[in-house]
Amino acid sequence: MRPLDRLKVVVADDSVLLREGLVRLLTEAGCTVVAAVADAPALLPAIAEHQPDVAVVDIRMPPQMTDDGLRAAVEARAAYPELAVLMLSAYIELSYADVLLADGRGRVGYLLKDRVTSLDALVDALRTISSGGTVLDPEVVAQLLVARRADPLARLTPREREVLALMAEGRSNAAIAARLVVSAGAVEKHISNIFAKMDLPDLGADNRRVLAVLTWLGSR
Repeated sequence: MRPLDRLKVVVADDSVLLREGLVRLLTEAGCTVVAAVADAPALLPAIAEHQPDVAVVDIRMPPQMTDDGLRAAVEARAAYPELAVLMLSAYIELSYADVLLADGRGRVGYLLKDRVTSLDALVDALRTISSGGTVLDPEVVAQLLVARRADPLARLTPREREVLALMAEGRSNAAIAARLVVSAGAVEKHISNIFAKMDLPDLGADNRRVLAVLTWLGSR
């Protein structure tokens, strides 16, 4: 495994105490912390500037304090495929986590903060992901398994299933509206509800549309 004294790390956490604590711990472990940022929009510029080996990222960060950090990590991985990402959070957020974990490239970890009880655990996680492996908290694994066992279409209303079926036929929103004799706005609302109920991450409307259709076709 790669020695930690050769690892360049970017830390992203909105809590000053946690951010500075991580910087200190990682420095003591031999890493070179090249940047520490306090919000999600600052993560990608820091990565672009410093070209780190690993990004240690909190999930709930400004500006929206929802899953901004996780979404920024997904974008970072898309832009820098060799970047290892360690998500450290008090929460389990599955929608983007699935995207982050399911690309098959490894070099990713997701640990719950309150279960990282020693510097050794953090060091082991960094060694694993920087060497191409994956590290997951057991609770994260359990939640992912539950989500994948559930029928992603079960929460859709009959009308939403009709809309999705027409989407699968390649029809535009206008064509769906004409077929169902409803307004274009109603179709857009149905599609938005479909995306939300299927827990599809907002990676662009076209991408979500494709993912929804693939899920529908896979259920036939």
